[in-house]
Amino acid sequence: MLKLHDELIAELSNLLTTQNYNPVVVANHRLYARAFLDYLAECGVQVETVTLAQVDQYLAYAVQDFEAQYGRPPCARWQMLPRTSINKLLRLAQGKWPPEPEMTEPETAYRQAICCEYEAWLRDERGLASASISALLWEARNFLRWQFERGGAASLDTLSIGEVDLYMDMRAPGLRRKSLADVAERLRSVVRYLHRTRRIPMDLTPHIIGPMLYAYEDVPSTLDRRQIAAVLAATKKDGSPRGLRDLAVLQLLATYGLREGEICRLRLEDVNWRGEALRIRHTKTNAYSYLPLLAPVGEALLDYLRNGRPQVEGREIFIRSCAPYIAMTNLYGMIRGRLSAAGVEPPGKRGAHVFRHARAVEMLRASVPQKIIGDVLGHRSTESTNAYLKLAIDDLRAVALDVPGSEVLP
Repeated sequence: MLKLHDELIAELSNLLTTQNYNPVVVANHRLYARAFLDYLAECGVQVETVTLAQVDQYLAYAVQDFEAQYGRPPCARWQMLPRTSINKLLRLAQGKWPPEPEMTEPETAYRQAICCEYEAWLRDERGLASASISALLWEARNFLRWQFERGGAASLDTLSIGEVDLYMDMRAPGLRRKSLADVAERLRSVVRYLHRTRRIPMDLTPHIIGPMLYAYEDVPSTLDRRQIAAVLAATKKDGSPRGLRDLAVLQLLATYGLREGEICRLRLEDVNWRGEALRIRHTKTNAYSYLPLLAPVGEALLDYLRNGRPQVEGREIFIRSCAPYIAMTNLYGMIRGRLSAAGVEPPGKRGAHVFRHARAVEMLRASVPQKIIGDVLGHRSTESTNAYLKLAIDDLRAVALDVPGSEVLP
């Protein structure tokens, strides 16, 4: 059933209002959507049949209209505003937008079918986490696209290690050794699957070789106790809803050393206020652990839930601070901003794991057994915890052996 333009505008307005968009933003979306619908009416195009090419054509027309009205071209990012409104409008009108790309070529359809089957295998048979599946699937798509462009779908029947080496050479520029080793690992996975499903005649995985990496060769980034205290103190001064949320997140990171995904997935029912316990679902193992709800964490969570969290139907605790009010999906930008605001600049990476590493070091220095540390951090085996041992540099110095002949000569 075709929807009238006025009905679509009203539906768009109601949707944005229920998502707690600012009234000014809602009015702007209505304005851009109305202009697009008027353009479609002049062209005699039904909104239910609009294509990506027609949207691009309208945006080019809108730029020309802007220049005619104001005597200058809009800024480079101006098109993002009407495009966002149009995308929201077309999702309401067509159900799914943007549409799936049309697979006119048989090879494209074949490549897409392989990737869909590969994704299902990774999820259903190997039981991998969504982040791992995304990384493996990206490499599979990239490799198959590269191979098909070189020799077509039939080239899989004669895939050789020489072609695999050419792909690795293509991927190598600009990558560090660790990143290139990850590429080789992901490539081995897709090549193994292609052989398993009899799409290539020979298992080439033993011949896909990445750079040699040595166990524990890198020292992860971490924070000391003074730096963590500075970050928490600086964040506590921000009494805005965003500041309350960020403080609660940082308290969880500093106290328990949780992973980014474990915090983003934390739900209201995971906090047992009466029992003073916190239920954590570990993203890598899908297992649950129960941690005591310590006072600093509980107070920060309670303050955020009472005074900072938007009123939404979602059960996730941590919500974006601006519309659309949905669950947070990553913490890197927030953590980097809070570290910078506190004047803390650790070497290397600055994501959630710097707090995780710091918590592991604190427990090591407190003589907590390695098994307990692994349980708190959600490790599947004690081997995973060994990587943190090298972070306790002061403790390692205390047990260092004197090397004969290493004395400093006058």
